[in-house]
Amino acid sequence: MSQISALETKMPALLGLLEGKSIEESLAILAAQFPGQIAFSSSLGIEDQLITHYIFENNLPIRVFSLDTGRLFNETYNLLHKTNEHYGKKIEVFFPQHEAVEQMVTEKGTLSFYASVENRKQCCYIRKVEPLKRALQGVQLWITGIRAEQSDARHDLQLLEWDPGFQMIKYNPLLTWSFDAVREAVRQLHIPYNPLHDKGFVSIGCAPCTRAIAEGEDFRAGRWWWESDSKKECGLHAR
Repeated sequence: MSQISALETKMPALLGLLEGKSIEESLAILAAQFPGQIAFSSSLGIEDQLITHYIFENNLPIRVFSLDTGRLFNETYNLLHKTNEHYGKKIEVFFPQHEAVEQMVTEKGTLSFYASVENRKQCCYIRKVEPLKRALQGVQLWITGIRAEQSDARHDLQLLEWDPGFQMIKYNPLLTWSFDAVREAVRQLHIPYNPLHDKGFVSIGCAPCTRAIAEGEDFRAGRWWWESDSKKECGLHAR
């Protein structure tokens, strides 16, 4: 049996350990099961701020990292600083390889992602997917802020699932939560969050690729809105 398949077979037992447990309890259990091999990827969205709070407030031995694409909103950069100050801890930051960014921008321009889905996915890969691969080196359990409500492609996700692309277990603690439930928890716990969430932004990524949504619009309508027929994923959570 290979090491990868052995890791995948742990999932039923892990689900049993998490049954009936709170998110804080579940995170502590998983941190104990995967010492030094567990990490949380935060986009600094409101869901991720809640999970960061659970990790930092309970001093759990879980790495928290974020990807700086170089195209984030100023509000996002301000929130990163505010979060580090609020908890007295540091979120690790990973940048894209500058050579790849320079080549892409030189060859295709600064707004190439508007021209085609292929160009947009290339930009997402260079600025997000490749840095994520580096950030997840040595990780066996990856924590995310994914919610099923966020898109049709995420409706059938599980609390624990096997990620075949990254060859690791993925834990989605907020999978069944609504956006309003997350907002209320953040309010009650006095967690710092991005003020853009109060201006119609439910999903916040790179500034050129994110807009506010109108009432009744799909959650992913504010991301890559010019690609109305695409699945609205950047590749981080491709299945």
